[in-house]
Amino acid sequence: MIRLPGGTFSMGSSRFYPEEAPVRRVRVDPFSIDAAPVTNAAFAAFVAATDYVTMAERAPDPKDYPGMDPTLAQPGSLVFEKTAGPVDMADVSQWWHFRLGADWRHPLGPGSSVDDLGDHPVVHVAHADAEAFAHWAGKALPTEAEWEFAARGGLEDADYAWGDELAPGGAMLANYWQGLFPFANQMLDGYERTSPVGSYPANGYGVYDMIGNVWEWTSDWYATPSALRGHAVPRCCAIANPRDARRQDSFDPGDAARIPRKVLKGGSHLCAESYCQRYRPAARHAQPIDSATTHIGFRCVTR
Repeated sequence: MIRLPGGTFSMGSSRFYPEEAPVRRVRVDPFSIDAAPVTNAAFAAFVAATDYVTMAERAPDPKDYPGMDPTLAQPGSLVFEKTAGPVDMADVSQWWHFRLGADWRHPLGPGSSVDDLGDHPVVHVAHADAEAFAHWAGKALPTEAEWEFAARGGLEDADYAWGDELAPGGAMLANYWQGLFPFANQMLDGYERTSPVGSYPANGYGVYDMIGNVWEWTSDWYATPSALRGHAVPRCCAIANPRDARRQDSFDPGDAARIPRKVLKGGSHLCAESYCQRYRPAARHAQPIDSATTHIGFRCVTR
């Protein structure tokens, strides 16, 4: 783990997506953070020690999901599949497919394995799975503010974890999608899916893979910053260790199942200039806590 001194920084951004604004001054206390996302090898050690079964390995109860096709009430998870060509970008079902038998051990479904991916980030982990690992390890999931503080690496108000240019001098500094999403990945960074942790330079704090590779769970419920009461603090004052979002504020109004959402940070190997420019410290995404996919992982902190 990397010990960080804590401090005050400008959280959020006004230059990209509305859910990142407003920019506000935030202070976090000292904490330590995993130098890299939790790997398949580390997660396998946890499962071997505890016999833990992830949510993707359990059959969902149709009663919890109004309108669910009962035939899908089997263990599985969401797998990304590249399309053959341009598609309707408003329809994520063009590239996301629920695959029976997909889980952390079988990231692409039955017949796939992590035998050669021990140093890759574990994926297909729901929020409860990440929390269970953290508890076993004597750690916790980071708050959104802690995560963003660590991702910025000491840079103030930079767009990326290394500065204001995505690929300075053409250098690939993170695992993200180069080309037209979701069908033409040029793989200038060398990877089409996940990459071994630490494949790219660490940021100014010595932390790896805060940008791209996999999205990472935080402990915070999702809400838009404008809805958080703490953000009414005058600009002269920093918000200390913000944890203002509430579970009841995190629901997607269009979700009949009423599954609460947590904040994901960091973007993934599927973020692209042409589609989702969320490979940045300020970027954030709302994710239902029961969801597991091929591009979501996590890391832990201690305080």
